[in-house]
Amino acid sequence: MNNTAVVTGAGSGVGRAVALALARAGWRVALVGRRSDSLAETIGMEMESRGEMLAVPCDIASAEAVEQMGRHVRSQFGNVEVLVNAAGTNAPKRALHELSAADYHRIMDANLNGAYYCVQAFLPGMRREKSGTIVNIVSDAAKQASAKAGPAYAMSKFGMAGLTQAINAEERGNGVRACSIFPGDIDTPLLDQRPSPPPAEARIKMLRAEDVAACALLAIQLPSRALVEEILIRPR
Repeated sequence: MNNTAVVTGAGSGVGRAVALALARAGWRVALVGRRSDSLAETIGMEMESRGEMLAVPCDIASAEAVEQMGRHVRSQFGNVEVLVNAAGTNAPKRALHELSAADYHRIMDANLNGAYYCVQAFLPGMRREKSGTIVNIVSDAAKQASAKAGPAYAMSKFGMAGLTQAINAEERGNGVRACSIFPGDIDTPLLDQRPSPPPAEARIKMLRAEDVAACALLAIQLPSRALVEEILIRPR
């Protein structure tokens, strides 16, 4: 197995936590995100990791940019064993009566289309090697839509869950497995995009990004004979 992983949304939140956890476990990690300064900040948080980290700025909403990113990662690290789709966004004006077309497309591009583009960039190599794990960081909004999440976010996350199921239906015979992680409320910067961001006393009761990262590592580190298709994790 080639211990190389690609993590999207690695500049903050769950993506950052997953990238750091993998690096600490000795993986070579390509950190993908739109802002190079945020990726550099993530790398700077783990100066003593056992794994090598590579910052690859990329807007995953662009299929062409993702193709270029994939070529660059493979040129530096070779075949990719793990892909974690952790990038995600929402909009303050998210309800049906106020959601703009621009925000709708931006959310779908970042949350769903970008994940699909990244899967298509790295799945062929996994298929050739007969080995690979894809982890999609979804949301419990993909279990039950709510006004809190908004329709575009819920639609994108239901789509991510469907993408996971499609990968397992088509690729498990090729040695590739996929897992959807459905977190409840997590104390990450994404909360600041809510119409009314929760106060500190509410956030302290929420999940931490590290909790979700631990779930991702569980799915990744299981023996290849085992597949965890879904993990639903909520604050206690």
